[in-house]
Amino acid sequence: MLVSLVLLTLGALAAVAAPRLLSRADWPEREPVVALWVWQCVVAAVLLSFALSMTFSAAAAWQLVRGHVFAPAPHGVVEAYALGANGPWSAVLAVVLACGGLWTAAMLTREIRRARLRRRQRRSELLVRSPLMPGEQPGSEPLVVLEGARPDAWWLPGAAPQLVLTTAALRRLKGRQLDAVLAHEQGHAQARHDWLLHCSSALANGFPQIPVFAAFRDEMHRLVELAADDVASRRFGRLTIALALVELNEDRGVFGPCPTPDAQLPQRVNRLLAPVPRLTAGRRLRLTAAAALVPVVPLLVAFVPALRALGQP
Repeated sequence: MLVSLVLLTLGALAAVAAPRLLSRADWPEREPVVALWVWQCVVAAVLLSFALSMTFSAAAAWQLVRGHVFAPAPHGVVEAYALGANGPWSAVLAVVLACGGLWTAAMLTREIRRARLRRRQRRSELLVRSPLMPGEQPGSEPLVVLEGARPDAWWLPGAAPQLVLTTAALRRLKGRQLDAVLAHEQGHAQARHDWLLHCSSALANGFPQIPVFAAFRDEMHRLVELAADDVASRRFGRLTIALALVELNEDRGVFGPCPTPDAQLPQRVNRLLAPVPRLTAGRRLRLTAAAALVPVVPLLVAFVPALRALGQP
């Protein structure tokens, strides 16, 4: 039971402290791809801590579970965990955490179904506005142009991602600006940012009281846009993609004094126009490696009693 409580406490501390620590850091905007990786590792560590805590609690409460979990382990390893003297609380904790796991799976399933439904609806609307020509297959064209008075560009994720542009956007975007927008949207498609957005939304909607999941969702929406901006800027320059963002969004009141749902756009444009130097390659590597070690911590906590038992003569 002690290992279960330590793992539960570790997961709770990470869920509370990680958003605060990352919000104070000044490097995520400079390295959004690294920040995306760090956030994924932190969330994986939280989920792994809860899952391991549930496993050990269930093993302590029920002999059947214990037999499966510790089937290949020597008798001394089982004794090191002291699973037989934990009282009824182990069963209660195991059931609560199991319910949380089932709820997580349900939220992920719901989010995937909703995403697929939205995708089908948008593709159906797209076929209405842009009917297929004879011999064309749905989704066969990577670029679709729609008649529209409002400049807009977006991508439809899926097995065959499609970029959709309106004719107003084609009139607005000049020269390499169109290429920069295409590169931005291709950056989303190639990195499969839609999966990050779906997973983060499912966790945040399923557990709104857990700070790390709400922060995970908000940061994913922000960081994927910064990462896609960087993809476009590396190919066509920061000024080009910044001007393209302004051309596409200036009629929506985004750059006015009143806040709008797209309030992050002025920040993205300012970031592109006044870039801060990137982190050195060595620091990026250290951050990536340190983040990869975060999910290892709950595994070490879980296996410490076993390693001690095996190390005794």
